[in-house]
Amino acid sequence: MRHPHRERARRLRREQTPAEARLWARLRGRKLHGAKFRRQVPVGPFIADFLCKDLSLVIEADGGQHGDQEDYDARRTAWLEAEGFQVLRFWNHDVLTEIDTVMEVIGAAVHYAQLARLES
Repeated sequence: MRHPHRERARRLRREQTPAEARLWARLRGRKLHGAKFRRQVPVGPFIADFLCKDLSLVIEADGGQHGDQEDYDARRTAWLEAEGFQVLRFWNHDVLTEIDTVMEVIGAAVHYAQLARLES
């Protein structure tokens, strides 16, 4: 059965924001500790900006509109966490101006998730 958000996810991949493009350039092709990320992936009732399914890690790049939808983002994060995902959120501005710092945070999360996976 097709996921109801599949077409929307495809459109979001075609119409990515500059911040999403910048993050994708750093995450694609297993560039970060060998972790495989996909972009704009349907996950339950939501679409994750970036997902590493093997590590249950979701990365979200939030634009200014997210300041107006804090309740929605909180419900979304709570749902994802209840499903076992770790969610990291970054403002687009930070992705565009502090990409190295953002990548350090994501890299640490990937590293620790990989260690936890090895220990289990």
